[in-house]
Amino acid sequence: MPKKLLVLGAGPMGLAAAYAAVKRGYEVDVLEAGDRPGGMAAHFDFDGLSIERFYHFCALSDTHTVALLQELGMPDAMKWVATKMGFYFDGRLYPWGDPISLLTFSKLGPIGKLRYGLQAFMSTKKKDWRELDKINAEQWYVAWLGQRTYERLWKPLMHFKFYELAKHVSAAWVWQRIKRIGNSRKSLFEERLGYIEGGSETLMNALAQAIIARGGRIHYKTSAEKIEVKDGAVAAVRTAGGLRIEAEKVISTIPTPYVPGILPDEYGELKERYARIRNVAVVCLIWKLKRQVSKNFWVNISDARFQIPGIIEISNLRPMKDTIVYVPYYMPQTHPKFGAPDDLFIEESWACLKAINPELNEDDRLCVKVSRLRHAQPVYEPEFMKILPPVQTPIAGLQIADTAFYYPEDRGVSESIRFAQLMVEDLGPP
Repeated sequence: MPKKLLVLGAGPMGLAAAYAAVKRGYEVDVLEAGDRPGGMAAHFDFDGLSIERFYHFCALSDTHTVALLQELGMPDAMKWVATKMGFYFDGRLYPWGDPISLLTFSKLGPIGKLRYGLQAFMSTKKKDWRELDKINAEQWYVAWLGQRTYERLWKPLMHFKFYELAKHVSAAWVWQRIKRIGNSRKSLFEERLGYIEGGSETLMNALAQAIIARGGRIHYKTSAEKIEVKDGAVAAVRTAGGLRIEAEKVISTIPTPYVPGILPDEYGELKERYARIRNVAVVCLIWKLKRQVSKNFWVNISDARFQIPGIIEISNLRPMKDTIVYVPYYMPQTHPKFGAPDDLFIEESWACLKAINPELNEDDRLCVKVSRLRHAQPVYEPEFMKILPPVQTPIAGLQIADTAFYYPEDRGVSESIRFAQLMVEDLGPP
């Protein structure tokens, strides 16, 4: 008889783990609190358009996504597009992200431009991140750019994502984000990003179907309530609906803030380690408009009028009938604004879009959706590896990880696939 594996969570990481395990011969069940596969990559019906609630894109380094699409019989599903980036700075939209844009940016002097360009270039070449793990992002930026340039260009972006936690963000994580995008270029002058035809649900649905085709089971609207342990080893998982499912192996991919609640009471010290991992929340708006805001896929924002670090015009990456723009408001869950009514975010974000493109008018508004997520982005602190518990817990047969464990890599479908495959390799033979 093959060993029984329970996977908690049917996001990209959970589905990739379940798929890798059924291929190895495990008997697999997946428990998912939502009503569909995908987690943060799940789609919803946005006025007739199937689209992710939270924005996703692919970089040229996302080789694990490409390989999995090929394995699932969809080698042509990944599409690569030349994209542009902008910077809305003090009331004006500037081109950004390439040497010419930097040279023509009037808000920096020659020395500031040289230092900025050198930091970006060296970030793409750097391989060893351990020294950056010891300092925060502000220290790293200031060392390269100087205090004035940091405060003008990067401090507003950091502040409006992490607020009071901004000084607790590792330089290694910021460097990895810069490196990923910097290396996703055909040349110095052409950025190339990717999307999956049909959106993320194309891959999520294909993974779910492949799991079921190999004998696995996915239980939607079924959340884990408590992990049972016997003689130091995982024995079963009880669900919120009263089911008790026995298993010899469990892989949890649910957000770590929920992990303390499902661990047995006697593992208090372990619970504290997961509780130590901090996250920020997001209020993410999706706008459907009649006309473009700009020709850019991504626009960073540094303008005192708006508490928004940037906008993502996803229709400049994935072709769509109408203009689709994501406007994310990141903040700690304790921030008073997180509980503000939807209308406040709608009117503020609309004012920002109109500032970027003054030609927008009320007739261009088609519809808008506001989504909230309490645990959207881990706060990767300096020396974050010392904070993370081992993936293999002290409980035999139980592995626990979420997107925080990709450090210094950021959240991403490709990293989810890679990490899930490593976890399944560590399970041993079925």
